[in-house]
Amino acid sequence: MYAPERQQEILRLARDGGRVDVLSLAEEFQVTAETIRRDLKALDRAGLVRRVHGGAIPVGRLDFEPDLTERESTAADEKDRIAKAALAELPAGGTVILDAGTTVARLAASIPLESALTVVTHSLPIAARLADHPGIQLHLIGGRVRHRTRAAVDAWALRAYGEIRADVLFVAANGFSAERGLTTPDLAEAAVKRAAVAAARRVVLLADSAKHGQEHFARFGGLSDVDLLITDGGLSREDAADIERGGTEVVRA
Repeated sequence: MYAPERQQEILRLARDGGRVDVLSLAEEFQVTAETIRRDLKALDRAGLVRRVHGGAIPVGRLDFEPDLTERESTAADEKDRIAKAALAELPAGGTVILDAGTTVARLAASIPLESALTVVTHSLPIAARLADHPGIQLHLIGGRVRHRTRAAVDAWALRAYGEIRADVLFVAANGFSAERGLTTPDLAEAAVKRAAVAAARRVVLLADSAKHGQEHFARFGGLSDVDLLITDGGLSREDAADIERGGTEVVRA
């Protein structure tokens, strides 16, 4: 079977099943896992699938949301570089909001012990990482906790964010682009992200380049709401320039 024929069949399987994984495809087509990864990369570049940890999903699945464990292991090196670059945006002795997200969680884990900050978050994993930090006054936003992301949502969280002002918000998104804005699969999480954006004087988006051009079900803002995007070198200089022309500064870590 030639590569284009195999890729067409992989696309059919992805659309029929909602997802494909590398090892099963390698076994089915009797090729190496690396060959399948090249096929998925070609389909991803063509805009037909989106690569995720261990496989791919068809782009039509706007409601797809990987679980926390899968997201933590995806683009780990890129997320570490983004988190390191984000440390420079921490205010001296100010107040920050940390959104729920694995890259933001890496930032939380990297905050130096000598930092003195007030931190507000609706993420249980982030709160757990910062609970014993000696220099942080931690405020945990409450609400219904979503199992998939361990983030608090709904009325309690929205009301709490409506009552505060912060110096900086570090926000996450499942997808971002100049045309489609900032998106995430869940409406309730989108509402909380929108409230957090409204509560901050400065908004910093932490997102790896694989999320550029992705679109999900719930939109919570536009790139015009973002003061600074910190991403990785996978975002082309041309795409970065397009974003900066819209008024958002871009750092490629």
